[in-house]
Amino acid sequence: MKKALLFLSVSIGISLSACAQQSSAPLTEQPLGFEEYDPISTLKVEEHPLKKAKFPFIDVHNHQYQMPSQDLKALVKEMDALNMGIMVNLSGRGWTQEWAEGTATLKGSLENVAKNEPKRIAVFTNLQFKGFGEKDWSAKAVKQLEEDVKMGAKGLKIYKSLGFAGIKDDKGNRVPVSDARLQPVWQKCGELGIPVLIHTADVPSFWDPMDRYNERWLELKTHPGRKRGPNDPIPFDSLIAEQHHIFKVNPKTTFINAHMGWYPNNLKKLDSLMIAFPNMYVEIGAVIAELGRQPRTAKKFFDKYQDRVLFGKDSWVPAEYATYFRVLETEDEYFPYHKKYHAFWRMYGMGLSDEILKKLYYKNALKIIPGLDKSLFPN
Repeated sequence: MKKALLFLSVSIGISLSACAQQSSAPLTEQPLGFEEYDPISTLKVEEHPLKKAKFPFIDVHNHQYQMPSQDLKALVKEMDALNMGIMVNLSGRGWTQEWAEGTATLKGSLENVAKNEPKRIAVFTNLQFKGFGEKDWSAKAVKQLEEDVKMGAKGLKIYKSLGFAGIKDDKGNRVPVSDARLQPVWQKCGELGIPVLIHTADVPSFWDPMDRYNERWLELKTHPGRKRGPNDPIPFDSLIAEQHHIFKVNPKTTFINAHMGWYPNNLKKLDSLMIAFPNMYVEIGAVIAELGRQPRTAKKFFDKYQDRVLFGKDSWVPAEYATYFRVLETEDEYFPYHKKYHAFWRMYGMGLSDEILKKLYYKNALKIIPGLDKSLFPN
């Protein structure tokens, strides 16, 4: 009995000792994943967050898909809060490829604008690619373009589906951006004096391997449909070359290259394109994060090409304009972007001069988009 009690006492002591040692051992922390890591900066510097632009501005890259029935008074109230003078709705014909449906959408949009906010909203038309490849498509498209401009459209927007597999001809083949059957359209835009705002391709990183070296890894994980294979549908450089070809062979047509032509992260390359194509303007929609991480280089670019850069945003999320205003107008340091999957890095302000801001915000757009009300803007 004594031996049994002694054994039990020793066993309990060993167990308690083991527990004590285990509880005093340091806990092993699991490593944070990139998606979870979101540190709060301890940097203490002056901050100048902005909710509205210093000058009234024209957003040349916006999309409103319900404009025929939309409450434009409510929309303009949101615009006023940002100091947006004019919004350009690029989706005049919507997404349909049906000719009659597209015309009805454009007509409804223009009528709503004319009735409620004729000075504050401009509308671009689009191409209908149904029947592309049929012998009368080019003539039909040119005629429709003329009618749309006569109806009130201020320009032509080309969606990125042109060049991708989304647009095919009557034989099921991909339609290149430089397809010769589109040449009459580009020429007619030049004759009519309207700009072509064209979006071609996507971020070059979408074609790169999705590995730890890809800056857009998080975006590709959260939006897997954006990943491109080496030949999906063709390499990035080949697709962009198709776009550059139409700039070259249509020197009398003004083109606005959306998203700075996907070279906002390589302004030396973009500089060479600005020289090669004097009829090419650029807009800054969805690429402010690239400018905000290279403020000195970006400011030099804006100084050099101050007459050919326009303000654009793309998606209509009013709260996100604050990032644009802060990068363009202030000299703030190390502030966050509004979407981590677009930019996990921090922004720095470019501190553009009033003269350049006025050109970026409205003067350049007034110069190339016909029929906008200049009285809304200062000299």
